[in-house]
Amino acid sequence: MNKIPKKNKKKLSPIDRVKDIFAYFSTYLLLLILTVAILYPVMWILGSAFNEGTSLASASAIPKNPTLNNFVKLFKETDYEKWYLNTLTIAIANMVVSVLIVGTMGYVFARLKFAGKRVGLLVILILQMFPSFMGMIAIYVLFLNFGLLNQPLALVIIYSAGQIPYNTWLIKGYLKNVPISLDEAAQIDGATKLQTYTKVILPVMFPILTFVAVTQFMAPWFDYILPSFLITSTEKKTLAVGLYELINGQANTNFTMFAAGSVLVAVPVAILYLFLQKYLIEGLSAGANKG
Repeated sequence: MNKIPKKNKKKLSPIDRVKDIFAYFSTYLLLLILTVAILYPVMWILGSAFNEGTSLASASAIPKNPTLNNFVKLFKETDYEKWYLNTLTIAIANMVVSVLIVGTMGYVFARLKFAGKRVGLLVILILQMFPSFMGMIAIYVLFLNFGLLNQPLALVIIYSAGQIPYNTWLIKGYLKNVPISLDEAAQIDGATKLQTYTKVILPVMFPILTFVAVTQFMAPWFDYILPSFLITSTEKKTLAVGLYELINGQANTNFTMFAAGSVLVAVPVAILYLFLQKYLIEGLSAGANKG
């Protein structure tokens, strides 16, 4: 038998080898710098939460005498429990409402044919360009007229409605990768549009809906502008507003208590990312396709 000749590997010149080595080490050096830049602030906040004292001057990334006094004072001297419960309630409600709304809208625009579909998509795309806080005066007047001021759950209306354009396009792009033959097969078997959506498409949409759920859950945790504008009473404030007041002004210098509260704020978000990381990556990558 004739032997198949082996392909000769292209030999790199010394200059090309130097370039490859330089690119290799440069890549890892850049990754190392980015890792340090990201982790150092996290370590500093975590260390400050266990530091003695209250000011920034006494805080450090590695505390000399770790203490839990900041966590104890946080719960005893402030309404942190109420702030946490208010924010958690808003986050869960916002997550559920958003998934129900944008999941249905994404399916309708991706699968169904109806008059005004193209115009509707363009309107949604245009609305996506305007952030919700641009209409804060109008929102305040509406909340005042409907008696929704100082009602934490009323913030769900703004959070869920404000992200409808982006999430609708995201889910629509995701469903473009799902074969329409699934819908046709279900309809041949006698399934209605609603049954096709709930029993066939929803399980397939789980990754992208998980991504939407987590992002919508996170929105109230880190938002300060809207709650500070629409919520006034101390017991109904959210975490962002309550924690900011600990360090706002010359008299308020409770930076270590602020750090302790920030650490506890990150706990539910970290748990969600830890358990749903697989679906988040899959949903984000698949939903980023052009719809």
